[in-house]
Amino acid sequence: MKIRIKTPVEIERMRKACRLAAETLRRAGEMVRPGVALDEIDRFVHDFTFENGAYPAPLNYAGFPKSVCISVNEVVTHGIPDGRVLREGDVVNIDVTSRLDGYHGDCSAMFRVGKVSEKAERICRAAREAMMRGIGAVRPGARFSDIGEAIEDYCDEMGYSVVRDYCGHGVGRGFHEDPLVLHYRNDERLPRMQPGMIFTVEPMINAGTWKVKTLADGWTAVTEDGELSAQEEHTLLVTRDGYEILTVE
Repeated sequence: MKIRIKTPVEIERMRKACRLAAETLRRAGEMVRPGVALDEIDRFVHDFTFENGAYPAPLNYAGFPKSVCISVNEVVTHGIPDGRVLREGDVVNIDVTSRLDGYHGDCSAMFRVGKVSEKAERICRAAREAMMRGIGAVRPGARFSDIGEAIEDYCDEMGYSVVRDYCGHGVGRGFHEDPLVLHYRNDERLPRMQPGMIFTVEPMINAGTWKVKTLADGWTAVTEDGELSAQEEHTLLVTRDGYEILTVE
């Protein structure tokens, strides 16, 4: 495994790409309301990204057909935007990756469609807290396994399971780089974190089993038992004394 240490120039370019991704995500989230079709959000992300001199990284990535991933309710990840209309009570993950000047910014967040159930609100809040618990473990000298331990410890307390089929990842010139960032307890003897490493923390948590299945389109992953799923994601830089969240405006 080769984890690249980013140079100061690369870090600054990453900051710009991540800021654009964060702004795109915020604006896309502002569109979430009853009656809006997922395709409308995809078109906005596509157009806004190009207007800002960037490219929506999911588009044509390994054959993915749209510019953003949108996952609703029991969809865990990689939901393909289509003509589906959002309904009151839905919860939605929007996952944006912007490639600007050759560097990628990657982030996602949960959005509520109108008034949602207590169950849906609770898992959305827990997904954000799980991500922040994982981010809190980021510092020079820490092991990447510390991230998964912090996340799963919290989810165990809250009664949620952590998806094991997908993980965080390094990011930079590549959409997906080393290392893999597992969000559950593991014994992987991965290298310790060092200043200049950049990667995502993006736990997916389920109300029921952690197991998922992929639909016939080859992309859309849903909970095996049909229960709700939620995810939040930031791109992180390891600094000399901790971390910097890059995907903020």
